[in-house]
Amino acid sequence: MTTKVSSTLTGLNVYPVKSCRGVAIPRARIGVRGLELGAVSSPVGDRTWMIVDPDGRFITQRELACLALVETELAPDVLRLSMRGLPAFEVPLARASGTTREVVVWQSTVPAHDAGDAVAAWLAAALGVAARLVRYDARHERRCNPEFAGDSGAHTAFADSFPLLIAGEASLADLNERLAASACAALPMNRFRPNLVISGLPAYDEDHLDTIEVDGIVIKLVKPCTRCTTTTTDQETAIRGVEPLSTLAGYRRNDALGGVTFGMNGIVTGGVGREIAVGSTAHCTYRF
Repeated sequence: MTTKVSSTLTGLNVYPVKSCRGVAIPRARIGVRGLELGAVSSPVGDRTWMIVDPDGRFITQRELACLALVETELAPDVLRLSMRGLPAFEVPLARASGTTREVVVWQSTVPAHDAGDAVAAWLAAALGVAARLVRYDARHERRCNPEFAGDSGAHTAFADSFPLLIAGEASLADLNERLAASACAALPMNRFRPNLVISGLPAYDEDHLDTIEVDGIVIKLVKPCTRCTTTTTDQETAIRGVEPLSTLAGYRRNDALGGVTFGMNGIVTGGVGREIAVGSTAHCTYRF
């Protein structure tokens, strides 16, 4: 039996540079690799850029909490990076500029375009380590794990594993109630860096959803998201603590996945090229 319920899309967030501060947006186009902005011919997608070390290996907030302080802004022709105490730096949005090199994100080695020495110098000043900015080579398909994505052909850019991350407002409210019971402060949703936020479902019901249909777009939820130390980093100050991982470990441990989970990873199975907007009704289908 198929069970369908309606919810509301209450948040959309795009993260142009992996592990840097995201951008809350009212609407976006949906692509195979997730949320997109800009011209269809040269879209700016979620995790289009990534910061790497001199050897080309990815750097995230897991290693450098201060990445949370690097703000990203998308202007018509540039990606603007800023951080308190430094002048902003503008990176042209041209799709294929810079030297092509291979970079590593988790187990994937993929081609990317190096954004150049000037932005590398800016990053070194901002982060205190040698680093370079690279842009994903859109001609390459970095396939999602077929154990979860099946034969869908789903692929992503520099996201950890899948094009979209979905979280429910009720789930965060439940977590915050548990934190309050331990005299801990409530946490904002940005700790979990979701792309889509939905309301109107019971806490953690996103765990059991098969699909979400919104604005003619079909998203299939394929895997619970295991959470890392990034969730313990205050996205406004870069100060790291122990929550929410300490509390989540008490009731959200998934031994099969080897960690605690919050939110669901999703892939796009229909409606590529359409727009999705905050405030839209999301029709959710359960797996049972």
